[in-house]
Amino acid sequence: QVIFRALSPPYAAEDPYSAEAQAQLKITNLRVRLLQRQGCPCLAASPAPQPPPALHYAIYDFIVKGSCFCNGHADHCIPVAGFRPTKAAGVFHVVHGKCMCKHNTAGPHCQHCAPLYNDQPWQAADGKTGAPRECQSCKCNGHADTCHFDMAAWLASGNRSGGVCDNCQHNTEGQHCQRCKLGFYRDLRRPFSAPDACKPCSCHPVGSAVLPLGPGTFCDPSTGDCPCKPGVAGPRCDHCLPGYWGFGPYGCRPCDCARSCDPHTGDCHSSEVSWHNEAPPFQAVLNESEPTWGWEDEQGFSALRHSGKCECKEQVLGNPKVFCGMKYTYVIKTKILSAHDKGSHAEVSVKIKKVLKSTKLKILRGKRTLYPESWTNRGCTCPILNPGLEYLVAGHEDVRTGRLIVNMKSFVHQWKSALGRKVLEILKRDCN
Repeated sequence: QVIFRALSPPYAAEDPYSAEAQAQLKITNLRVRLLQRQGCPCLAASPAPQPPPALHYAIYDFIVKGSCFCNGHADHCIPVAGFRPTKAAGVFHVVHGKCMCKHNTAGPHCQHCAPLYNDQPWQAADGKTGAPRECQSCKCNGHADTCHFDMAAWLASGNRSGGVCDNCQHNTEGQHCQRCKLGFYRDLRRPFSAPDACKPCSCHPVGSAVLPLGPGTFCDPSTGDCPCKPGVAGPRCDHCLPGYWGFGPYGCRPCDCARSCDPHTGDCHSSEVSWHNEAPPFQAVLNESEPTWGWEDEQGFSALRHSGKCECKEQVLGNPKVFCGMKYTYVIKTKILSAHDKGSHAEVSVKIKKVLKSTKLKILRGKRTLYPESWTNRGCTCPILNPGLEYLVAGHEDVRTGRLIVNMKSFVHQWKSALGRKVLEILKRDCN
């Protein structure tokens, strides 16, 4: 009986999605070589000499289990495109290659983030804690369908945001599509996520000045106000200021009289009108302020938390007569150091810190090996012994092999001083 596990100690405690663990787990080919023939011990001995029986190989059960590789971002897989099922035995137990990705991931193995979720570097799920490490959405204000991760932007933000929106729509631009393009202005009556939030500038082609930042006339992207030529007024720069006349390609000219004049002819008015409006010097101002955008802390649960581990029934310390009736041959306080898969059985290295009871075999403090029930019978070891923790273990000894056995009849509980005192009291008072 041979059992081979791709991920065995000392790698068992590693994150199964780490590069080191994947180097052990990603197995695509198995080869079995039968090197030594065995005779059949069931043949009765015959007094008459007979030719030696033929020696054969025999495999009575061969099980290969595998799973989709989804980096911890999927619960199940579906057939890849072009898969054609056959009528062969076991065809419905094949491992398909396309993961049904969660956590905003994509790809056959959920190996990268979905198109609009590249604000942070992609990560596999945490196989130790079960944290999903979801891909975070880019903040594109509803004006882009995809984004990409940019390391320079990530470092510049202090490792907070590295998403750059692709092909900003609706006349927007910027890393997060957070401002209107030149030639458009923000309509404050509409939410910025609306498709029509950026309206085209309506600057008068004659009275508006040409901005030095571009080849054409553009308005203020935040207000829509146009830069006017000297003597020109209005949001669209379509008329002269008071005291100016002659609207044209060079703007408006000052009136030649101390009074207001006709804006079209320049003729002075008879009534005296005092004015104090002067043509402001041309100054192009672009509003580069960006709207604030918040962070979303999305949390979820990884499928690793529900991996279908064996459920081991624990012995409960209830009636002292029941505990004594188990006739445990050893009771110890021990710290679990490591666990090892030996193929047909498991071995757990421990450090015995206190011996509460020992009958047939002499048990001393120090390092020793416990032998849990083989997972060839149950699919896993029971009870579960986690490395690094201290337990009170009561079990039976195998005098023939000198082994300390741990099985479903054993009493295994995480060590507490009160529990140790109670068990010691039961051993002295009730089990004699």
